[in-house]
Amino acid sequence: MGFGAWAIGGAGWEFGWGDQDDKASIAAIHRALELGINWIDTAAVYGMGHSEEVVAAALKSWRGPRPYVFTKCGLRWDEQGYVHRSLQADSIRRECEASLRRLKVETIDLYQIHWPNEDLEEGWSEMARLQKEGKVRWIGVSNFDANQLRRAEKIAPVTSLQPPYSLIRREIEPEILPYCRSNGIGVIVYSPMASGLLTGAMTRERAAKLPDSDWRSRDMEFVEPKLSKNLALVERLREMGEEYGRPPGQVAIAWILRNPAVTAAIVGARNAEQVEKNVGAVELQLTDEDVEEIEGINAHEPALITAA
Repeated sequence: MGFGAWAIGGAGWEFGWGDQDDKASIAAIHRALELGINWIDTAAVYGMGHSEEVVAAALKSWRGPRPYVFTKCGLRWDEQGYVHRSLQADSIRRECEASLRRLKVETIDLYQIHWPNEDLEEGWSEMARLQKEGKVRWIGVSNFDANQLRRAEKIAPVTSLQPPYSLIRREIEPEILPYCRSNGIGVIVYSPMASGLLTGAMTRERAAKLPDSDWRSRDMEFVEPKLSKNLALVERLREMGEEYGRPPGQVAIAWILRNPAVTAAIVGARNAEQVEKNVGAVELQLTDEDVEEIEGINAHEPALITAA
């Protein structure tokens, strides 16, 4: 399990999570590291650079072993916080230099293309050059399909793929996961608890009150008719979790980690309490019967990719 730093980017951009207290963010990172998590996944676009700055602040005041730091490129933003994709070589190089400065590191442990576009080959070639120059140790991608992975691998090996994956986002199962497993590509999934939907903390009332500054207020999974189906799934996860003495979010994460094609899960947190509530998922072993029960009530059409 890794620490996901999307939400701690805060508000002020197209896919922000609303206002966020930086002190709570730093406390969450420190608690994750105390509990044994040793890698952090962020991105330049999260909070328009702010998430990377918060990660740097947390690591500056951390006295333990240094965790691995992953970040992403390829999403640029304007003054209003609206996001567009750019994989031109000079753009990626400028992004890398900016991320190195914000993170206050000499080398990025895993550098990832955030989203593909028509300049995939140009962007991936530049990623390979950055790796050869030692600015990044490993290079990976996020939100690529199997064909896009094949195109990238003609240029340079892909260390890892970061796709969305949860009980309500299963599009990667038929083709992408088997491709990665057969080709030795690591899979570090994001949003295993569906951006908070499967934690047990989201209610119909809370979903209705999400502020405009929180991108989830515009996501179809948080409104009807899908919201009721998702909350019903949460109740089943809650019942199963009670059998193990675990919250529903841990069951959702454990379901992800049970898949042999999945290397790890990125689990976001906005405070230390959320970290403590989720970290035990790595030790939760679901049975075949558990999985059948969970999947049996999840006749849920795949959601469209909207963010991250």
